[in-house]
Amino acid sequence: MKFEFKPSFDRSIKQLPLNDKAEVKAAASQLIEVLSKDREIYQGLGLKRLKGDFWEVRYGLKVRILFRWEGALVEFLLAGNHDDVKRFLKQN
Repeated sequence: MKFEFKPSFDRSIKQLPLNDKAEVKAAASQLIEVLSKDREIYQGLGLKRLKGDFWEVRYGLKVRILFRWEGALVEFLLAGNHDDVKRFLKQN
C-alpha cells in the first residue's frame, strides 16, 4: 500500500493549533500502521466512509483527517473540523 500526503494536507495542518498538529500526526500514523499491516480496523479509530473514495478518521470530536482511498493508494487531503471537510467535499 502506498501513502501520499497532498500539499492541501500540509497547508491544513499548518493552520491548526500546536497541540492539534501532534494529534493529527499521531492519528495519521495509526491509520497508516493499521492499513499497511492489513490489521483489523478498530472502532476507536473513528474511520468512516463519506462518499465514493473519500474517507475520514476522527481524532476526538473536533479534528478530522480526510483522505481518498483508491485500491492500494491512500492520499491524505485535509486535516480540520467538520465544516472544513464538508467544504472540501463540496468543491471536489
